[in-house]
Amino acid sequence: MLRKKTNGVTRRSGRTGVLADIAGRSVDRRAFLRGSGLAIGGLAAISATGGSVTQASAQQAADSAVQTVKSVCTHCSVGCTVMAEVQDGVWTGQEPGWDSPFNLGAHCAKGASVREHTHGERRLKYPMKKEGGEWVRMSWADAINEIGDKMLAIREESGPDSVYWLGSAKHNNEQAYLFRKFAAYWGTNNVDHQARICHSTTVAGVANTWGYGAMTNSYNDIHNSRAIFVIGGNPAEAHPVSLLHLLKAKEENNAPLIVCDPRFTRTAAHADEYVRFRPGTDVALVWGILWHIFENKWEDEEFIRTRVWGMDQIRAEVANWTPDEVERVTGTPGSQLERVARTLANNRPGTVIWCMGGTQHTNGNNNTRAYCILQLALGNMGRAGGGTNIFRGHDNVQGATDLGVLADTLPGYYGLADGSWAHWARVWEEDLDWLKGRFAVMKGAGADGADRMMMNETGIPVSRWIDGILEPAENIDQPDNTRAMVLWGHAPNSQTRLPEMKTAMEKLDLMVVVDPYPTVSAVMQDRTDGVYLLPAATQFETYGSVTASNRSLQWREKIVDPIFESKPDHVILKMFSDKFGFSDRIFRNIEVNGDEPLIEDLTREFNRGMWTIGYTGQSPERLRKHMENQHTFDRTTLRALGGPADGDYYGLPWPSWGTAEMNHPGSPNLYDISLPVADGGMGFRARFGVERDGDNLLAEGVAPVGSEIQDGYPEFTMQMLMDLGWDGDLTDEERSTIERVAGFEGQRPQQSGGEEQVGETSQTGDVKSDYAKAVGGVNWKTDLSGGIQRVAIAHGCAPYGNAKARAVVWTFPDPVPVHREPLYTPRYDLVADYPTYEDKKFWRVPTLYKSIQETDYSSDFPITLTSGRLVEYEGGGDETRSNPWLAELQQDMFIEVNPRDANNLGVRDGAMVWVHGPNGGKVNVMAMVTERVAPGVAFMPFHFGGFWQGEDLRGKYPEGADPYVLGESTNTAQTYGYDSVTQMQETKATLCRIEAA
Repeated sequence: MLRKKTNGVTRRSGRTGVLADIAGRSVDRRAFLRGSGLAIGGLAAISATGGSVTQASAQQAADSAVQTVKSVCTHCSVGCTVMAEVQDGVWTGQEPGWDSPFNLGAHCAKGASVREHTHGERRLKYPMKKEGGEWVRMSWADAINEIGDKMLAIREESGPDSVYWLGSAKHNNEQAYLFRKFAAYWGTNNVDHQARICHSTTVAGVANTWGYGAMTNSYNDIHNSRAIFVIGGNPAEAHPVSLLHLLKAKEENNAPLIVCDPRFTRTAAHADEYVRFRPGTDVALVWGILWHIFENKWEDEEFIRTRVWGMDQIRAEVANWTPDEVERVTGTPGSQLERVARTLANNRPGTVIWCMGGTQHTNGNNNTRAYCILQLALGNMGRAGGGTNIFRGHDNVQGATDLGVLADTLPGYYGLADGSWAHWARVWEEDLDWLKGRFAVMKGAGADGADRMMMNETGIPVSRWIDGILEPAENIDQPDNTRAMVLWGHAPNSQTRLPEMKTAMEKLDLMVVVDPYPTVSAVMQDRTDGVYLLPAATQFETYGSVTASNRSLQWREKIVDPIFESKPDHVILKMFSDKFGFSDRIFRNIEVNGDEPLIEDLTREFNRGMWTIGYTGQSPERLRKHMENQHTFDRTTLRALGGPADGDYYGLPWPSWGTAEMNHPGSPNLYDISLPVADGGMGFRARFGVERDGDNLLAEGVAPVGSEIQDGYPEFTMQMLMDLGWDGDLTDEERSTIERVAGFEGQRPQQSGGEEQVGETSQTGDVKSDYAKAVGGVNWKTDLSGGIQRVAIAHGCAPYGNAKARAVVWTFPDPVPVHREPLYTPRYDLVADYPTYEDKKFWRVPTLYKSIQETDYSSDFPITLTSGRLVEYEGGGDETRSNPWLAELQQDMFIEVNPRDANNLGVRDGAMVWVHGPNGGKVNVMAMVTERVAPGVAFMPFHFGGFWQGEDLRGKYPEGADPYVLGESTNTAQTYGYDSVTQMQETKATLCRIEAA
């Protein structure tokens, strides 16, 4: 769809502007850029800004020296280094970071143009509100006061859960951490971010298979792969720089690249084997591959025996997926899958890569677990060149997930149970009773008439926030409906059911958008008041850490001060904290300079609490040292070869165990027992108990190199240290901290004449028993000293234990992953054999499955609709469509249609069509006739917005803040559907009807 544009660009409605001046006449590339205030070449660029060229003197050059500042791209999760050139406080140029082991001097189109993200003229420039249907400028003080007063009134009337705080994958780690902490101090778990609608099914599926819900290896480790299996991912467009790492393995190792996708993507164009299959049939496809592996005994039996639980139940399910049945369901020939299975078996270790094509389904958690089980069967886990390399979308969606911007966890994936809250209250040095008092209590609404403590209840996920507004209050599990919505760094057009979202937005008492750009939130509703736009600074106007997809943390430095009247996210949070009256509490251990909390103090605070995933060793000092010495890290292993960070892995990929002083190097490849734990090795995590149905859940006869326990073992507690006789290795300070966590500070029993002395009072053996029970119960996740972790690692053991991965997740709706037909399926004949779930209520809201699938929509909507990314734009597209360098490349929203379907519909390439969805939404887009999609399948990108069912909304944007390119959103026509575990939205397998416009 990359075409030279010779027609006029989208017309502006309602008022004039840059593009209105040239709309309706022929515009080529240079004219477009001239009209946008930019041009090609240095002289033209100076001319465009009203400058002139004069000869510079030596003194002028010295006074205007160019400063180079190192930062990290704010688009996808590869984590490319950006070298910004700054002169007199102005960002004047950029280069890719040649020393970065991630991008090695490469950039994609988005990365090469990030300067415009900060200096772009289409940004929000000052706070505004909608008043009488018009956008009115206001001061920050007035905005915070007005918004705060409205929120406090809602809180008083309906409780804290009636305000929804939607966070962002665009926050840095420190801002994300503060955001989750802020929501806790407000008193709600109605907090979430983009991970819910991109990889929540990955996190749930992967974490429940082997312990952690993250990418196990790294982009760089793919250099070691002997086979590369990509399913539901398109790195060539979604993560372009990552493709360099795949192609390196393909060239140097002769590694076959297998791409499984319903659409022939730009990644598929590089494949040795392209496997086309019907959208929504991932489990059937993977089981079809495993059928051949098991049939030919190509599985790794020893790996399964020692490190996997439940594979026999998988075998029983896979036996049903004969080549004929797989072809009936997926459309993929059995002979091709036999070839794929043979290729994977003969080229080990191989890596499996997936993205949102696999996650965004009503059975997305089944898909991700099936991918994991394929790797377990092949013995590819815990090996260099193996693993599951899960490419995350946004630059810090991994970090924001880790830091707990989620409706079901606190930072570090600590749940919402009392013990988790007690842990974070200790970290925050907060009065736990005061914190409890911030949350609502639903009297008598719990089990057996008990009170329902909202502090312990999962919130409404972002995928369902509209139902928190639209559902009758009696249908939702919280005291009242959602009445105020804060959309902070989030594009609403990236979510499904937009017609219902429009209704929900208009029903709210208050809507607040915090973003560098107004997003589609500003225009997709017809409100005349009650909407506020607050200009957030970009990540290039602040500093802090950001976590790449491979779990490495990188430190961004500030390139320029916030421009216009924008403010960094953590500053805005401080202003709201002042308004709500808890600044003195939330920042009690964080230095605040004016209105700006010190980023380094935020880092150190989450270092003190995030023991679960090892976000404890990455101090600001260590991270800065890595960024300053990128050139010293090996490009494949990521390990520093000499230099100031000698022995560390780049970015200290979590877990970096213990304290920063312990100097753990990070863990490059999860679950690798060929390395000592002190060097980043570990087994699978023991988080599911020690036995199930009489079977051993711990590893059998294998352990990380150097372990003093050469077998499986549970997670470490103080009691386990005492039982092993290792508690004597703790320092007095560590032991005192453990006692404080246990509630026995200063009360250690002393042996004296047959009685135990606690303080100065003689005590009986019962107190000694209480002490032993309480202190012994402190584990590696709650020990604020890090001593339990340090001692375990000193003896060669992983703090979280050494267990088997579980192929069967008995706590999920489908313990063994099974195929279930999409709610809106084109193959209604398969519903009887592969039905969906029963309707149920979870995550506070009713969720429909069977009641939707009971209707056959396929006759009226005969074409399967799927969606995905483009290389030019990202997410909802507001910032990238506001970038003239990117806007030039892709100016039209489109739908890919197979030639057979196009001919049957009477549609020519480039013609306008209407796309109708089963839920009533429709979009007017351009047809791209192509064989990329199979007959009966259509594809639309999801980055567009600003049109609404044929209506141009450009005139509704604030003056000067409308993106250069507008278009319909595919999600206006997308339908209902949510994952059975995480409420991930279904965007990859619904139905539509296409008609000539």
